[in-house]
Amino acid sequence: MAQPLATRSPRTAGPSTSGAPVEPSAVRPRGAPVSGWLAATAIGLLTGCAQPGDTPGTVAADPSAGAAPSAQVVTLAMRKVKHLVVIYAENHSFDNLYALFPGADGVANASAESKLQLDHDGKPLEELIVFDAKGQPDARFGKISNGPFRIDAPPHNKRLDEIVPSPIHAYWHNQEQINGGSNNRFAAVSQVGGWSMGYYDTSSLKLWQWAREYTLADRFFMAAFGGSYLNHHYLICACAPRDEAAVASAGARLDAKGWLVKKPTSPSANNAAVMYETAGARVTPDGWSVNTSQPAYQPSGIPPAPGGPATLADLAGMTRSGHSQTPVPAQTQATIGDRLSDMNVPWAWYSGGWNLALADGMQPPEAKRQVIYAGGPNSPMFQPHHQPFNYYRRYAPGQADRAKHLKDGVDFIKHIEAGTLPAVSFYKPAGRYTQHPSYTDVKSGDDHMADVLTRLRASPQWNDMLIVLTYDENGGYWDHVAPPTGPGWGDRFGPGTRIPALLIGPHVKRGHIDHTSYDTTSILKFITQRWNLAPLPGVREKPGNLSNALTN
Repeated sequence: MAQPLATRSPRTAGPSTSGAPVEPSAVRPRGAPVSGWLAATAIGLLTGCAQPGDTPGTVAADPSAGAAPSAQVVTLAMRKVKHLVVIYAENHSFDNLYALFPGADGVANASAESKLQLDHDGKPLEELIVFDAKGQPDARFGKISNGPFRIDAPPHNKRLDEIVPSPIHAYWHNQEQINGGSNNRFAAVSQVGGWSMGYYDTSSLKLWQWAREYTLADRFFMAAFGGSYLNHHYLICACAPRDEAAVASAGARLDAKGWLVKKPTSPSANNAAVMYETAGARVTPDGWSVNTSQPAYQPSGIPPAPGGPATLADLAGMTRSGHSQTPVPAQTQATIGDRLSDMNVPWAWYSGGWNLALADGMQPPEAKRQVIYAGGPNSPMFQPHHQPFNYYRRYAPGQADRAKHLKDGVDFIKHIEAGTLPAVSFYKPAGRYTQHPSYTDVKSGDDHMADVLTRLRASPQWNDMLIVLTYDENGGYWDHVAPPTGPGWGDRFGPGTRIPALLIGPHVKRGHIDHTSYDTTSILKFITQRWNLAPLPGVREKPGNLSNALTN
């Protein structure tokens, strides 16, 4: 049966909520010479590009959803891209990192409605309170006026190289926080309360400078509600995994709005953190796996079974954070990797710490993990639920496609320098460098990713490269722009909150802010159209294909 969703208002990303400038939709890609555009159309560049409901040369657009994508065609600029690199960072909303970016739709454009946070009863919170691990007021932070605030300014003064609390980032929480597009329940629905409303001045960071030099997209939304797990799957297949067997033990109890049922004793957010009946729910009532779950293959958060194959997780599962968890069954949905392989287009998923995590995961079950979900100065802090291809049967241990396509981050650097990157590369930094709150800081990831960008720009393959550096999800942090909704823009799984996205390369507009409405599946749309692949069914019709960020 269909899972009910929170009813979202028709207000979506765009001038109705922010007043940000919007680029007009056009049949001809903006800035493209008429002759070049007509020639491109004439030689058949529309092949394989139309989405359901599209009319060739036009795009159906929600007039309030930011700039509509130019005609959904493979532009000449897209054809110039022979190497796509996707760098996937972690857990920050657009406002959390780029609220103060000149010319972007930042915090100054936030409506009074989105800034004023509501309690569970719909009344404004008296003030913002940060909660500790027990859900009680955290004396380290004090009380904060109700609204967005600077994390790195008085009285908090948290530096960009400091580890800070991590707001909850989960499927149903995100829907309730968005609250129909008002974005005014972030504080009440977070286990850290008001901390979710914080943002930084990141103008001192290296990625800020890359964004100034190339293109910053300020209408890029995480494809799915919630956390890293589901959004990683959306990055590669625009789909949610299936796990019907987990409904009985890990299914969600939902109210009429499609929100998690609160415990009768759940307090006001003026006093303590929210309490849910099924706070650890991982699957929808009809069997979709939407919150953090573990793969059946190592590296996994579930060790091998005693005496069982070292390459597999124990099918009996384990207890983690007070919740029993069994591995997600091996998935068989089509992924972008499958589509690329079908057309003999080379690709790879590179992950920092992959080889170390493989060895760590295959230790006897009684051995303490040193790499997987492990801290310490020498650990990459590897996160198995950030490795989406490892959930799919085609990439199981022993399969040829696993060895061919799943690579270590060390290989990524070697291939950059040798000029041997495949046509499509996904790079997942080690956990230590993803900027994920609670176990790493913002600056470490900034230094690492800026170094990777510098290496890519020096690569022999730079001249035909496009880099998309984006984030898996918002990390539970507030953002003021409502996600787009309606046919072709959204569905039961998303999109969720706005996130940063930088587009970098020799064919990218310089010093540009792209107001086109995108989501994570726009990356899949670009790949599909550029390499003439069979579309993945979950890719949404109306978000752009990244071409508005390219020069012609």
